[in-house]
Amino acid sequence: MKTYRLEFNQKIPVDVDEAWDFFSSPLNLSEITPKSMAFDVTTPNIKNTKMYPGLIITYKVSPLLGIKLDWVTEITHVKEKEYFIDEQRFGPFAFWHHNHHFEKIEGGTLMHDILHYSIGFGPVGRLANVIMVHQKINEIFDYRFKKVEELFGIMK
Repeated sequence: MKTYRLEFNQKIPVDVDEAWDFFSSPLNLSEITPKSMAFDVTTPNIKNTKMYPGLIITYKVSPLLGIKLDWVTEITHVKEKEYFIDEQRFGPFAFWHHNHHFEKIEGGTLMHDILHYSIGFGPVGRLANVIMVHQKINEIFDYRFKKVEELFGIMK
């Protein structure tokens, strides 16, 4: 099974406390996900929940062709105001491991994401990655980049 690695960086003009407060709230993920994906957090009673190791988050998502899928992730590691890791437990990928890092920098915060994923299905999965999955993930992170700029401003 081929595993892919992507990295994304974004500087935002807010301190680490504000960045952490926003990104460690599971409900805010829908705010920075393209509307076309119909992303919906379905975990009951999660409104005021912050990330903690062992937190299970359930979603409905339509990544392709409007087909609704269940997606379940677990927050496996958290170091307050530094990083958290989510791993897929059930969903569209054979493997999903996503590191979210936050670092104080002059004038704001550097967000650094490291994503490892695998599609499975051998050569068919590798072809699907080349044809659409890699591009779709990049589109999602591009959307997120722009949305975060709208929410927090552009770092000069």
